[in-house]
Amino acid sequence: MSDYTTITPKFQVHIPVSIRKKIGLKHGKAIIRSEKRKIIIEPIDEKKGILSLAGKFKVKKPIPAEKIRDHIDYSWGKW
Repeated sequence: MSDYTTITPKFQVHIPVSIRKKIGLKHGKAIIRSEKRKIIIEPIDEKKGILSLAGKFKVKKPIPAEKIRDHIDYSWGKW
């Protein structure tokens, strides 16, 4: 038997208890990402926390740190 869920009008998703138990998912201990039209839920190593994700994701076109300000859109408002 498969478990299903839906997306709310606010684009929130409830992960059913049966799925959470099956994969050992705990509050604040996973990251959700998309890849080729699939949603992937990856647990975060509890010993390392968020640092366990360091180097896991690759950027297609990295921006050099000294040029980052050239890529920021300031048109949305003033501080």
